[in-house]
Amino acid sequence: MNWNRFLPTYRLWQRRWIYPVISSIVALSLCLSTSLPSRAIDLLPLLLQGAQILQLSNLSTNQEVELGRQMNDQVGQEVRISRNQQLTNYVSQVGRRLVLNANRPNIPYTFQVVEDEQINAFATLGGFVYIHTGLLKAADNEAELASVIGHEMGHIEGKHLIEQMKQRAIASGVASVTGLDRSQAVAIGVDLALNRPRSRKDEFDADARGLRILTRSGYSPRAAVSFMRKLQSQGSIPTFLSTHPATGDRIDRLQQQINQFPQINSNYGLDSASYRSNLQVLFR
Repeated sequence: MNWNRFLPTYRLWQRRWIYPVISSIVALSLCLSTSLPSRAIDLLPLLLQGAQILQLSNLSTNQEVELGRQMNDQVGQEVRISRNQQLTNYVSQVGRRLVLNANRPNIPYTFQVVEDEQINAFATLGGFVYIHTGLLKAADNEAELASVIGHEMGHIEGKHLIEQMKQRAIASGVASVTGLDRSQAVAIGVDLALNRPRSRKDEFDADARGLRILTRSGYSPRAAVSFMRKLQSQGSIPTFLSTHPATGDRIDRLQQQINQFPQINSNYGLDSASYRSNLQVLFR
């Protein structure tokens, strides 16, 4: 066989594949041998295991949505997601009306009902919003329900949970110079969403964002205040408010914001009979 015929091809293959591989190995060796801070993650095991590392400080929208989906899978193991399509469709219908006036229209919002008698609602990442059946019963009308959904959307708009996750990861020492392992991020995010209060600053910010979404969507802004006042008058603070700033302070600030726009006098969503009709499965 005339090996001279294949020599040029072999040399071309060598330049294209062997040299880059050698360069990569050398570069990796330099990285691994370089002294890093004590909290840095050993890169070699991560490369071998295919671990997915996230930088919460510059999380892309696609990464946020995917992380939200994984968190949703975990949330489904912690709470009972309703399979009643009448409830889910109605809450989703209200949510979609609000989404049209949100500041993050590229987020594919998902609205779900949790079968739990506690008066509560929460949100994770990437547009996942959860409303308890207890809250659906506590609301008098669609506008009050919309005010709660808008508030949770405000948390997503403000990326409040992402900031909480970053702070928790740093405080617990699981974050590194390279970022945070995806599975750890999911666990931290679910725990914060289900069990930890938001900061006073985040709650006021979500109230303001939610009120703006509510008003732009045509709902009566008075519903946000009326719902909080009703819950406050019940004596025992419901779950929805127990982990939030003082209810009276939130009511005062919301009322001040509403008073700045006296021309907004919508009554949309205040029909209690219509609301109960849409959720008749809960009021039988």
